[in-house]
Formats: sequence, C-alpha cells, structure tokens
Amino acid sequence: MLKILIPTLMLFPITWLSPKKWLWTATASQSLTIALCSLYWLNWPSESGRALSSTYMAIDTLSSPLLVLTCWLLPLMILASQNHNKTEPVTRQRVYITLLVSLQMFLIMAFGATEIIMFYIMFEATLIPTLFLITRWGSQAERLSAGTYFLFYTLAGSLPLLVALLALQSSAGTLSMIILNFSQPLTLTSWPGKLWWAGCMIAFLVKMPLYGVHLWLPKAHVEAPIAGSMVLAAVLLKLGGYGIIRIIAMLEPLTQELSYPIIVLALWGVVMTGAICLRQTDLKSLIAYSSVGHMGLVVGGIFTQTPWGLTGAIILMIAHGLVSSALFCLANTSYERTHSRTMVLARGLQMLFPLTTAWWFIANLANLALPPLPNLMGELMIITTLFNWSPWTLILTGLGTLITAGYSLYMFLMTQRGPTPAHIIGLTPYHTREHLLLTLHLMPVILLVIKPEFMWGWFF
Repeated sequence: MLKILIPTLMLFPITWLSPKKWLWTATASQSLTIALCSLYWLNWPSESGRALSSTYMAIDTLSSPLLVLTCWLLPLMILASQNHNKTEPVTRQRVYITLLVSLQMFLIMAFGATEIIMFYIMFEATLIPTLFLITRWGSQAERLSAGTYFLFYTLAGSLPLLVALLALQSSAGTLSMIILNFSQPLTLTSWPGKLWWAGCMIAFLVKMPLYGVHLWLPKAHVEAPIAGSMVLAAVLLKLGGYGIIRIIAMLEPLTQELSYPIIVLALWGVVMTGAICLRQTDLKSLIAYSSVGHMGLVVGGIFTQTPWGLTGAIILMIAHGLVSSALFCLANTSYERTHSRTMVLARGLQMLFPLTTAWWFIANLANLALPPLPNLMGELMIITTLFNWSPWTLILTGLGTLITAGYSLYMFLMTQRGPTPAHIIGLTPYHTREHLLLTLHLMPVILLVIKPEFMWGWFF
C-alpha cells in the first residue's frame, strides 16, 4: 500500500515545484507511473484473505480492482483537464491538480481501510475536494446550487451512518471489518433495530445514488468541470456500492426482510431514469442520468445477497466507471469545440471528426452492454440473480435494458449523425492527447473481456 501512497504524496511537491512549462507533463507522467505500479494489486497470490500492510490498511480482492481504478483515473483526469485550465493563472492550475491528488489519497485510504470509522472519515473527506472542484471550476452560474445540493444530500445521509456506527461500536466492542465478519450476527427485530439498519444504509444509497435520493447527481455532473464529472462517475459512486458490500454482511438477519423496498425502488429507478434520458436535450445530463440507472442495477445485485449478484455488481461498477468516464470526456471535447452541450445545436460531427465518431460508437456500445464487453457480463449476472430472487423483476430489468439501448443509440445519432449545422465551422481538430485519453479509457474495458477474473476474485 505504501508503494502507492508515498509516490502519490510526492505528487504534492511535484505539483508546486515544477516549472510552469512542465507542470501538466510532470504530474501526468508520475501519476501514470503510479497507475501502472498499482496494477500489481491485481496479481492476487492467495486464494482468500487480505494482504495487510498495517493494522488499519489492507487489500483484498474486493478492494483491489477499485483501488486500481482510482489510481488509473488520476492521469486521465489530468490529461482531460489540460485544455480546460490553460487560460487560468498557474497558481490556480497547481491548486486544481492538488485537489485531484488529494482526492486520490482519500479514495485509496477509503478503499484500503479495515476500520469502518476510518472508512467513514475518508468517505466524508472526499466531499471537500469534490465540492471545491464543482463550486470553483464549474462552468456555469448554477454551480453553487449544484455544490449545495451535493453537500447537503451527502451530509444528511452520512449523519445517521455516524450514529449507527457509534451504536455498533458500543454493542459489538469493535469496528474492525475483519473481526466483525467473524462475530455473532446482530439479532435485531425491534423498530430501533430497523432504524439502525436504515441508518447504516442510507449514506451509501445516497452516494450510489438510489432513485429518489439522486437529485444531487445530475446537477453536480452538469456543473462540474471535466475532472469532477470523471471522478464522480468513475469512483465516487462506487464508494457507495463498496460500503454497502462491506457493511451488509454485518447486518445479515435484517437485510433479508428490509431489502424488498430498496430492490423495487432501484429497479423502478432503472426504468424511470432511462425514460428521463430519452427526452434529455443536455448531453452531460443524459450521461449523468444513465449512471443513476446503472447504479440501480448494482444496488439490486448487491441486495440479493448471492455470489452472482455481488459479482455482477462489482463487474458492472468497474466497467461503468471506465465507460461513463469516457463518455464524459467525449462530451467535454465536443463542448470545448462547439461551446454547447445541447445535442440539437452540436450534431452531425461525423463528417468533421470521423475518428472521434469511432470512439463515440465504441463508448455507446459499451454503455448499452454489447457482448462480449464486461458491462454485459455484469448486467446479465445481476438480471439472472434478480430473476432467481423473483421472476417479476424480469419485467423491470428487461424494460430497463431496452430503454438503455434506446437512449444510447439516440445519444450517438443525435451527436454524430445527420446534417452538420451551418453555424459549426472552423472547429479545431482533435489532438493526440484526446485520442490517448480515450484509448486509456476504452482499452482496459476491451482487455477485461480476456481476463474478467481480475474483478470477481472475491466471490468465486
């Protein structure tokens, strides 16, 4: 763990001491080196158990793919933000990169924590850099409103979790994930017990987000700068799923009876957010709502409490992290040239940028779960396990899958096909940096088809 954490810490002096000319190159190259070094976490030597680096930090096969995803994302965020920040004073550019690096630090410590209270602190600490990114570097006047939504939804969900964790500490005597997994299950059947269960869950369900507490997400995505959108879609939403998987094992008897409304709401959210996507005019808003739908499937898979459900959830989380981030990058490159996110005004780009259309096509096919990509593996596993849980779920999951295919193709056709409007003239061609950025997003998705066990080692 320290092999990654210490080089990540050293990014702070590099950010502040590099000359202006080398700032983006130096930080991107070092963060890419860290990302490549983190790949050794995927080479899991033992059949089970954790690799303890200290009493408070450990890695197992559930956290290792999410840790690698976190490390992989930092160089991509730096690559994507270069053009967005080139007009800013150099001090603000340094602050921006510092926020991204601090976000990676908090995320590594959250995914590596063995104490639940440490996980909670790091889970909350990610709020601070993200809030600064949205409110200071957001693109429009609504960014303060988006930051307020993000802050209050997250804090309102997290306070019951803190109270629930303190109650767990007083009853179980420890908050170590390793010890709690082997302790006696808590047989709580009274109303306070059920409220305690809800307190443990609600923070993670807001973070996912579950349909009904998702209103902060489209606002935050639309107003955030490109790096904010990427890290929100790729990693921060996954914190919620990871937290539920970790804590749900300790709440076992209650979960069986209390999971019904959450699974129903999650699957209803898949259909509803898909229907919302079909009538969106704003490109970033469409991608943001599609994330809510995919996370609804993940929630359904986790709450079925079966190996297939959990495996499908983790596969879909990793695949969605890379694909959704790639779609936000594509939306941003289009916005930087046309200065509009409205799909009607910025369409017919295939004639101007044919290679970029290929990237759009691959990313959209991955988003609608084309075989044999990992998105399909994850969705099929979740749909199968939900069908086994209740055959009636097939109506909602099947409808959700059809609608997902519909809005993905709608997004592709609206942005790339059709006549190019007369006002789109003199657009700058795509740079090598942008093609490299999209290659680094979509290459891992295609490579994971060959060796998907990197993602599901914990469950099989």
